[in-house]
Amino acid sequence: MNQSRRDLSDIVVAGVPLLTQQTEILFYDGHCGLCHRGVKFVLKHDHLGTAFRFAPLQGKTFQARVPVDQRAGLPDSMVVQARDGSLLMRSNDWVHILRRLGGGWKTMAALVAVIPRPLRDVVYDFVARIRYRVFGRRDDLCPIAPPDLLARFDP
Repeated sequence: MNQSRRDLSDIVVAGVPLLTQQTEILFYDGHCGLCHRGVKFVLKHDHLGTAFRFAPLQGKTFQARVPVDQRAGLPDSMVVQARDGSLLMRSNDWVHILRRLGGGWKTMAALVAVIPRPLRDVVYDFVARIRYRVFGRRDDLCPIAPPDLLARFDP
């Protein structure tokens, strides 16, 4: 890797660090208890700590990385911005997350991916609709995490 490419990961735009080539960003509803649990799950199983960074949908990182015209059609639960800049949502984001975590989770992703996306999305949308009632609503945007893991969160 040449020097200029390596330095790109250290650049900060509007207070938001650029992603490394391998890191993707998981945007989550910072007020959702289920989304907080999802983030903690990914933190626990991303053993190298390089697959994902995290930022709330309500934060400035989301506003800086996702154009206004694309925000309107996105769910208010979780969205993954892939390395190529594309946005993965609903059940496709979780299939992608499980693949990136590797190991047995990659096998789980393959099994879930066999289910047609419209059917997966119906289940996803149902859970998303009831998530506050079942898992609660939080005031803080960031999950409680050990200090060493907080470095993986963006505003």
